[in-house]
Amino acid sequence: MERVTGAGTGPVTLRRGLPAGAERRAAELYWEAFGHKLGPALNPPDKAVRFLADHMNADRAVCALLDGQLVGLAGYRLGGRALTGGSASDVLRVYGHLRGLHRVLLLALFERRPAPGQLVMDGIAVDPGVRGRGVGSLLIEEVAALAAEQDCREIRLDVIDTNPRARALYERRGFTAVHTEHTPYLRDLLGFGAVTRMRRAVGTGGGAER
Repeated sequence: MERVTGAGTGPVTLRRGLPAGAERRAAELYWEAFGHKLGPALNPPDKAVRFLADHMNADRAVCALLDGQLVGLAGYRLGGRALTGGSASDVLRVYGHLRGLHRVLLLALFERRPAPGQLVMDGIAVDPGVRGRGVGSLLIEEVAALAAEQDCREIRLDVIDTNPRARALYERRGFTAVHTEHTPYLRDLLGFGAVTRMRRAVGTGGGAER
């Protein structure tokens, strides 16, 4: 995966929607952030990245750019569509019926549908080369602005117990944990044993990024 190795010469800028031709780069960032969780369903990594790139809904992302290069993105689900797409038949076509069926069942475990008035965030991925520059916070606030424009009353996301860094960011940006589902039976299979649902009311913000 190509990484940003320097600080860049300009400010980080935001845009809504993936830039044309950036699907592969977006899939690489997404896989680096969530491959440990999605691996059992989509491995091997090269095939997984291709699958994600081929089935992304470009209009369901908020992107961070540095010197014109994609360095971060936040996906969201709204209007029945999320950043990461691909139907069960797509999975079976790519992975085969014999090896694909259990993958479809695993992916169904990650399905999160919004309640009326909710926008569901589908995860944040930031290039390691720009972490610590507040990119995650910028992405969250842009998603919050988008949610307000869509007349959503709250933003919802899920975070797994093996990603405390992400949970700490969400808490700093005003999200509150409302429910934790303990799934010890998934620890050996997927690598995590609990999922916490977090919410933030639209129109509220978090503190300064630290």
